[in-house]
Amino acid sequence: MANHRILVIDDSRVIRMRVRDMLPQGNFDVIEAKDGVEGMEAVRNQRPSLIMLDFLLPRMSGWEVFQEIQANPDWQRIPLVLMSGRKEEVTEKMAEPFEYFEFIQKPFEQRELIEAIKSAMVKARKPRQPVAPPVVPPSPTPAIGVEAAISAAEFQSLQAQVQQLQGEVTQLKGQLAKVLAFIKQRLT
Repeated sequence: MANHRILVIDDSRVIRMRVRDMLPQGNFDVIEAKDGVEGMEAVRNQRPSLIMLDFLLPRMSGWEVFQEIQANPDWQRIPLVLMSGRKEEVTEKMAEPFEYFEFIQKPFEQRELIEAIKSAMVKARKPRQPVAPPVVPPSPTPAIGVEAAISAAEFQSLQAQVQQLQGEVTQLKGQLAKVLAFIKQRLT
């Protein structure tokens, strides 16, 4: 039986297979997820001992998966290796040095993968500083009357739509970056 469960969340079947092939035989049980939603289901249900997370994913981005993992104290302790073909995509959202997870740039070799896994295991054991809850400004006191209730509901609806659109824009940017990388690769 495998000693460690490794969850590989990547929309590329090639990357998932490559990770599986690079790991020492018999020591690892590799669980695969092709998007962020499947990945989060696997985190909840499979309780992996390591997560390898692509930053650009369909349905739920790697950034969103990362945020959900970081929001759960139990999941924070799972070693995490973040993967991307472009490091700047990651550093746009998170500043270096990456204190609690490891980053590996695609494509990678077996030696780099093993080193990233070892480093992620060390980083996951680091004690974390308590995170203060986000400061939510007090909502303005609505005027008395039906119009105020309707406008507050409309405002909340618009906020939800903006968040959804921001997620879609991020996903589209990721897809565009992949297309550009593919085109550049074909041209060279």
